Amino acid sequence: MKYYKYSYLMVIILMGTSLFMACKKESATPEEPITPVAASRDELTKDSIFLYTKELYYWNTSLPTYDAFKPRSFSSNEAELYALTQYSSDPSTGKPYEYVNGSSDPKYSFFDYVATTAKVSALKADVNGTSNDYGFSVNYQTTSDLRVKYVYPNSPASLQGLSRGCKITSINGRTNLTYSSSTVNFLNDAIFGSNASIALTFIGLDNVTKSVTINSSSYTVNPIFYTNVYTVGTKKVGYLVFNSFTNNVSAALKTVFSNFASLGVTELVVDLRYNGGGYVSTATEMINLAAPIAQNGKVMYTTYYNNYLQNLTTAQRKASILAHQPLLDGDDKLQPFTTGVNGKYATYADLDYTSGSTDNIELFAKSGSLTLSRIYFIVSGSTASASELAINSLKPVMDVKLIGETTYGKPVGFFPIRIDKLDMYVPEFETKNQSGVGGYYSGLTVDKEAYEDLTKTWGDESETLLSYALLYARTGSFVTTTAKTASLKASSTIMPEKLSSAELKQVSKSLDQHSFQGMLLKPGKRF
Repeated sequence: MKYYKYSYLMVIILMGTSLFMACKKESATPEEPITPVAASRDELTKDSIFLYTKELYYWNTSLPTYDAFKPRSFSSNEAELYALTQYSSDPSTGKPYEYVNGSSDPKYSFFDYVATTAKVSALKADVNGTSNDYGFSVNYQTTSDLRVKYVYPNSPASLQGLSRGCKITSINGRTNLTYSSSTVNFLNDAIFGSNASIALTFIGLDNVTKSVTINSSSYTVNPIFYTNVYTVGTKKVGYLVFNSFTNNVSAALKTVFSNFASLGVTELVVDLRYNGGGYVSTATEMINLAAPIAQNGKVMYTTYYNNYLQNLTTAQRKASILAHQPLLDGDDKLQPFTTGVNGKYATYADLDYTSGSTDNIELFAKSGSLTLSRIYFIVSGSTASASELAINSLKPVMDVKLIGETTYGKPVGFFPIRIDKLDMYVPEFETKNQSGVGGYYSGLTVDKEAYEDLTKTWGDESETLLSYALLYARTGSFVTTTAKTASLKASSTIMPEKLSSAELKQVSKSLDQHSFQGMLLKPGKRF
């Protein structure tokens, strides 16, 4: 993410003078400006959080008035944000769209403290393209078997020989790593805390025990973990493990798909089991690399904003707080636009938010020469946002099969709103595919439910999820027989002491602090 280089304290200061607005009950339309009482910087930030959410939030009609909500009464920005996100309920569940059982964090919304070191940035390595950490994550195969689930290439962990499938037997001298809430807390602090180093003892897939010390350091994130091509009968099946839609992977993705095409791949397995999303632009690139050429010029997906934004009048644009959010070009420079609502440079208030606008309709534009008859997506509860966008966009136009577990459920996305020392991300838009299908708040369901085997390295044909994709490529069915399973080297992952499905989901979320679950859009309109 390219962050704005301008001071946005003026935003909350201006809100404290002429732009401070109350809001009508059951309406997203701001009322006439009112004269505020004196306020601190912190109070003005809380006012701004409320006012931006009232105008931008995808479900803004459910929000109360300023006087009823009392934003300055909250103990923290996070407490205020959580309260704002719990007013709008999904009729299919009766719960708020952003409700998460047992959590005080919203399902989608968050702050990114980009202008201070007092808070940890919420935009993780798998979005920014660079990171400063160890570069690995873990999960439990059984309650007493802690395994490495992935390692970023060229990260400090990778350089010390750590790889997927390694069994961890000791962390910082602690050998009792059996699953419990206290152990999970220990792992979080050890792996994702602020420590400069971590001491590990692990057993590799070669059964060799190794003890290493890994130092946290900067590295460039490569979200392409693994690629391969399998011969399945007379077919060539490609396999890509892709961990995040970062902003630095465009050229590498094109190279991978070009190699698949040159090797005669006709079916493709895209492994998104840990991919929580990232940039819409990167997802669009992948979609176009996989899509049929016959779809060129047809609708890929449409972006929808709330009714207030879609029906902005000229007067409302001029009064909008978005007039204080500059729209930057590709070089992070202001775009001069003297005829815009700001009168000096283009802002978010100058954008066209209507669903019928060409700015909000993405069309297919086939990239590369790969021609696929079928695409398989390996998914889990960690598969979210831009990953779901890619899947949902391809479903109406080609044969798509999903293997694994129901996805996270995030058909909404956001762009950053700078407020003083933070960027605020709240759901501002929803996407729907060519067939008008979206709204998968409970996740995308799979064609074949199965659970991964953490004892297997990437690309192992006996790894449960990959084996089902190869089985279907061979037989046209997910139904296994002894002979078919043996031919694919597939083995059961049902073991004693397995965590329950609910425990696995909770632990996967807790022990994947690198993961970012979001769909980031940087408006690219030029004026």
